[in-house]
Amino acid sequence: MMAAYTPMIQQYLSVKADYQDAFLFFRLGDFYEMFFDDAVKASQELEITLTSREGGSEDRIPMCGVPYHSAANYIEQLISKGYKVAICEQMEDAKQTKGMVKREVVQLITPGTLMEGKGLTDKENNYIASITAFEDQTYGVAYNDISTGESKVTLLSNNFDDVLNELAVLGAKEVVVASSFDGELQKKMRERDVLAISFEDNSSIEMQFAHLLEGLNQEKLKQATARLFNYLYRSQKRSLDHLQPVTTYQIHQFMKIDYYSKRNLELTETIRSKGKKGSLLWLLDETITAMGGRMLKHWIDRPLIDRDEIEQRHNLVDVFMNHFFERQELREKLKEVYDLERLAGRVAFGNVNARDLVQLKRSLMQVPYLKQILLSMNDEEMNGIAGHLDPCEEVTDLLEQAIVENPPLSLKEGNIICDGYNKQLDQYRDASRNGKTWIAQLEREEREKTGIKSLKIGYNRVFGYYIEVTRANLHLLEEGRYERKQTLTNAERFITPELKEKEALILQAEEKIGELEYALFAEIREIVKEYIPRLQALAKTVSELDVLQCFAQVSENRRYVKPQFSNERLVMIKDGRHPVVEKVLNSQEYVPNDCFMDPDREILLITGPNMSGKSTYMRQIALTSVLAQIGCYVPATEAVLPIFDQVFTRIGAADDLISGQSTFMVEMLEAKNAIANATQNSLILFDEIGRGTSTYDGMALAQAIIEYIHNRIGAKTLFSTHYHELTVLEEELSKLRNIHVSAIEHNGKVVFLHKIKDGPADKSYGIHVAQLAELPKELIDRANEILTALEQPVVESIPVVKEAGPATEVVEEQKLSEQPAQLSFFDEPKDVKKAEFSSKEKKVLEKIRELDLLDVTPLQAINMLYELHKKLKG
Repeated sequence: MMAAYTPMIQQYLSVKADYQDAFLFFRLGDFYEMFFDDAVKASQELEITLTSREGGSEDRIPMCGVPYHSAANYIEQLISKGYKVAICEQMEDAKQTKGMVKREVVQLITPGTLMEGKGLTDKENNYIASITAFEDQTYGVAYNDISTGESKVTLLSNNFDDVLNELAVLGAKEVVVASSFDGELQKKMRERDVLAISFEDNSSIEMQFAHLLEGLNQEKLKQATARLFNYLYRSQKRSLDHLQPVTTYQIHQFMKIDYYSKRNLELTETIRSKGKKGSLLWLLDETITAMGGRMLKHWIDRPLIDRDEIEQRHNLVDVFMNHFFERQELREKLKEVYDLERLAGRVAFGNVNARDLVQLKRSLMQVPYLKQILLSMNDEEMNGIAGHLDPCEEVTDLLEQAIVENPPLSLKEGNIICDGYNKQLDQYRDASRNGKTWIAQLEREEREKTGIKSLKIGYNRVFGYYIEVTRANLHLLEEGRYERKQTLTNAERFITPELKEKEALILQAEEKIGELEYALFAEIREIVKEYIPRLQALAKTVSELDVLQCFAQVSENRRYVKPQFSNERLVMIKDGRHPVVEKVLNSQEYVPNDCFMDPDREILLITGPNMSGKSTYMRQIALTSVLAQIGCYVPATEAVLPIFDQVFTRIGAADDLISGQSTFMVEMLEAKNAIANATQNSLILFDEIGRGTSTYDGMALAQAIIEYIHNRIGAKTLFSTHYHELTVLEEELSKLRNIHVSAIEHNGKVVFLHKIKDGPADKSYGIHVAQLAELPKELIDRANEILTALEQPVVESIPVVKEAGPATEVVEEQKLSEQPAQLSFFDEPKDVKKAEFSSKEKKVLEKIRELDLLDVTPLQAINMLYELHKKLKG
């Protein structure tokens, strides 16, 4: 089949065979061409013309292409849609090659390996990860941002949900796995929009990466990282000298917030729009630099649990708060600092241009000013940070001497190297700029030497530069010095070694300038590459400074306070606010609320009408804790907090349609996750548990969950509900307290006060909310009639589990308040007498009570039912 095609198409198919899942950009002269199915798909995705060409077979081959100089835009479009692009370049000069030019793939570009372009967001990392499954059911998870060189690895237990949660935290777009990796687990990743890439080689690490793994003390961690690094090496096929040494971490070193809780709390994106605006990250982001913005997101994703580390951040924020003018000056200087991390990555990757190096120089020139500002604060910790600000003077001096201030974008145009940096380059430039002047000067000198006043120096395209002497003056020329070049009727044309040398300089000056400037630039790039570790360390310090000043800026502008931490598991928040809602309200006044919880007050049962602010209150407690543990001040007038190890939330209603799970199933799964993993040091937020099923089922589940948390876990819990019947639990569970969001009725309408008060709510005001929504009056009136009927007293008894022992032991009967009867939509007799059972019926009922239906098969159950039916029939 291959033989039917031309040699060029055969070469294309041979290369394409190794990149079946990628668009192959095949270099032909000044274009990247695509053929066959690639051409058809690319023409649709990129909206470019589909053509065809002869390829040796009977049918014409579909073809489309893009100019090589503008290919970057087209590649970005394909990558943004989740495709891969393999770049196949000509490896030989076509002019100097006989036969087919050698071509090979020089880079595979994927969503997870972008180094530049619009697809790379300034303030977000672009991670690619690898997962290695081990025989003991553990998983090694390694990840890398190739644009910054950051690399980390961790080992997770046999719970794949932890792996999925890590991928969600990272926002990884690609995950490298073995081809034998479990198909069901790959399906779960696809449901989270994560692309799995099969890659086998993790048996050994490439030599150039070996030193990066020296800090890893477990073979599993090395294997997990080897798979990722080897994949990057095979796909990128170029220097990756900017990759930083791999660091290991444990997920229990940080506050654990699972995927659903992050979504519910809207830490980095909103539930509705999936965008940044309206999230905690949006509120906090007063960072100046791109790398500071990425670090802020990283801190929000991973709040600390080490008290010393947290308080160190708070102390630094405090210093910035107390030095307003220095902070503002620091912010001004940070505006001149470009993305040092990604600039270092581009230097190593080989795609840095002259403008990038000028940005690097300007950034480094700000470092001495940053140091001076920190030292002027006269604080010991700030002095320590100043000591870590390495200005890399050698790099600054080199770039100042070598690169012009406003270089062109292309490296092939020349005019990027400063005059005086290289003597050879200066000579070429001098020849290029002053060629005519030099020729005129030489002509004068030759006339003086020979005494021939008519001697002239000319130029033509065929013979180049020449000295022309009339035949009458030929005897005046010095023998041996002049070489005859052309004979005319009345004159002879000559060239001298000096003119020949200058001719070469002048004629080749432009070409030589371009070549030499590019070579000098490559040398400069290699020198800068040696400073990459220092530049990355500097970038980390500047990023931390940026985030800390950002915390101070936000805290001052929004009147936040420094939190204190309690070892007695005390929560005491005075005048707390929801940080994001407060900002969104802007000029409107946000109603602050207190929160108090201690070892005798572990669970707050929150009642109150819809729209009154129960969910907002719960979220603000969690967000206050997150803010405190990332090192920021908190929205309150006073705050004392414990350090929470985990935060669990069940807030809002959402189907998981991809997994085929209903709202209620999602609700139960999130509740199960909290109950299974929470500890005494966790924070649990449960909003309206049980509303996705029938009233009595929901109420039973809600009560059972409250009892279980109270008796078995002991975590700080905020539990909001519309089941007012549950408020009597305060009398039975010693560590539960009722609170409510107050509202008042005015002229038949509800007015929400948004204020938290002790005790249960008097009613839910649901019909009033419907009235606010302007439902028809007839409907509202009918709802009130039905509500009146439902509120007729019916006594019910529900067992309550006391906290004294396990759930299976101490149980007592408790009257749960006046339980509403189920509304009947059909006419019934008004007086219904209570049924009286015969002795035969009582025996059957007793038999039913004795049955353990959970311990019988369906067939046994049918047989039992048949026997009972026979007894009733006599």
